[in-house]
Formats: sequence, structure tokens, C-alpha cells
Amino acid sequence: MKAMQIFKVAGFILAGLFVLACGVPLVLMLAGLALGAVGFFIGLAGMLIKLAVIIAVGYLVLVGVKSVMK
Repeated sequence: MKAMQIFKVAGFILAGLFVLACGVPLVLMLAGLALGAVGFFIGLAGMLIKLAVIIAVGYLVLVGVKSVMK
């Protein structure tokens, strides 16, 4: 009976090690993908802000040229 309990505990330990060996890299990979996606959207937002600033400056230049031409 004692040997069966030892094998049972050893089985739980081995199962835990298997989960750590397979699960941790998988979770870290998924976290990296999520962080990559967040970084992509932050970069996209930055590019959109730059585009908006360029359009606004261009509009102000055009309005200034129009007012000078009047």
C-alpha cells in the first residue's frame, strides 16, 4: 500500500513537471504574441497621429496661401 502511494505522488510530480515543461513556453509564446499585437497597434496609432499632423499642417499652409492670395 505504501508503494502505491509513493508511485501516486511520483506520478503527480511527473505530471506537474510535464505541465511546466510544455505549458510555460506555450503561455510565454502567447504572451509574446499578445505583446506583439499591442506593439503593432501602438505603432499604427503613432503612424496615424503623424499622418493627421501632416494633413493638418498641409491644410493650414493651404489656408494661409489662400488668405494671402485674396
